[in-house]
Amino acid sequence: MDSAPVIRRLLPQEWQAYRAIRLRALADAPDAFGSTLAAEGALAPDTWAARVAKSALSGIDCALVAEQAGGFVGLLWAKVDAQDAGRVNLFQMWVAPECRGRGVAAALLGEALGWARARGTRVVHLGVNRANGSAVRLYERAGFESIGAPYPLREGEPHLEQEMRLALSRSA
Repeated sequence: MDSAPVIRRLLPQEWQAYRAIRLRALADAPDAFGSTLAAEGALAPDTWAARVAKSALSGIDCALVAEQAGGFVGLLWAKVDAQDAGRVNLFQMWVAPECRGRGVAAALLGEALGWARARGTRVVHLGVNRANGSAVRLYERAGFESIGAPYPLREGEPHLEQEMRLALSRSA
């Protein structure tokens, strides 16, 4: 793992590799995501294939992977908000444990923010588990600010998610 990973868009035919890294992320960091390993593990193969194919064609999705040594070691999904075309939401940020602390998350985030800026996006939003200090610091270094009160990540669980936003234009 000496070479830097390549950050790129996920291709429709890579749905099986996407499924594998998404399930690995949910298994590794179950408290980092709103979804669960059980819920996503139960999805049919055609659901996974359709999710990735739609992202490549929608024009409002930017599914990114970090690729190194022929495999995916990171993931980040950016999507234009369904209610506000000037807002992009970030989801599914995850970096493999063996690649953490090497700038992979920052590279994924930078690519997603570049995509958002190129679209003319006003503001970028995300949610982060408050207990994940590394992730919170990454987002703060990029200029994100906490907004609102923390809320439960999932109903009935103690983990709190904090919404954060980054204004990309003065009118945000």
